[in-house]
Amino acid sequence: MIASEKDPASITGYHAHIYYDDATKPFAAALRELLTRNFDLRMGRWRDEPVGPHTKAMYQAAFAPELFSTLVPWLALNHGDLSVFIHPETGRERADHLEHALWLGEKLPLKPEALD
Repeated sequence: MIASEKDPASITGYHAHIYYDDATKPFAAALRELLTRNFDLRMGRWRDEPVGPHTKAMYQAAFAPELFSTLVPWLALNHGDLSVFIHPETGRERADHLEHALWLGEKLPLKPEALD
């Protein structure tokens, strides 16, 4: 039983955070190019240092809910050894990052205090 049902219609978009390090940055760049070629996304800038709740270098791809059913399976098959963190945008930033998120690849730690 669900204690308090949440309406998926409250999701206004998604963010996919693609994590990399010096060794995997070339692959991350190639993946970024494929993402921009294949999907209608808003790409964030390269963040070579951790920012916000993220504990590793990353870039963000923001996308509409309508793309979820094609983009997430594509990322599942094409992310290689990179970790990808996907979360909805509902206006509840803490819950979106800590309760409603998905991981592809290795799950990395987040800094919850950055979401307060």
